[in-house]
Amino acid sequence: MSQTDAPIRVLLVDDHAMLRAGFRTILDTQPDITVVGEAATGTEAVAQASTLRPDVITMDVQMPDMDGIEATRRIVADPGVGAAIAIVTTFDRDDYLYQALDAGASGFLLKNAGAEDLIAAVRALAAGDGMLAPEVTRRVLARFTTASATASATASATASALESTHTVAPAQVAPTVLLDPLTDREAEVLALLADARSNAEIAAALFIGEATVKTHVSRILQKLGARDRVQAVVLAHRMGLA
Repeated sequence: MSQTDAPIRVLLVDDHAMLRAGFRTILDTQPDITVVGEAATGTEAVAQASTLRPDVITMDVQMPDMDGIEATRRIVADPGVGAAIAIVTTFDRDDYLYQALDAGASGFLLKNAGAEDLIAAVRALAAGDGMLAPEVTRRVLARFTTASATASATASATASALESTHTVAPAQVAPTVLLDPLTDREAEVLALLADARSNAEIAAALFIGEATVKTHVSRILQKLGARDRVQAVVLAHRMGLA
């Protein structure tokens, strides 16, 4: 980190003080990361996020007063915050994973992960990347790909039934399409995003610079109306684009 670069500001949210202390010790040893606050409940997290404006929030799920999923939803809904949120939980449960992504989380990490994984997650989220373990990514994509296929089949059946009764024109139940189509290169980048590749890995695969990858990713997010890379991948699979 150069002297002109501001460190990544992190808010730690967990109802166990010892765990927060452990996370703080790990993160504060990094020259490019600083812990700016701690919260023990969801309500405290929402208030601290609004006051401190961190870059990244590590969020527990099971907490008194307000759980981490609801706290994530409220923080993401606040346009003045803009923090990327990583759910950090003991429980490797699909319902937590899917609810967290729906609420706006950009990462999902288990508490038994190593210190290097926590540091990497904070840096990835601060850079605008999602952070899901490979096995978690596969589960997410499998879930949404299956849901997409089911939804498409249902929509086709509905369209046929409605058309036969002349109740509605087929165009009214057509699948969602992009208003601004992806270029061929953006489609290639999106396919690599869906394979959980980092910017560096995408750059190497396509023989382009990382700055160019970041530009493509930004345009993809804008065209998909996605808030981050994780949601872009989910949307791409839902819409049959990846």
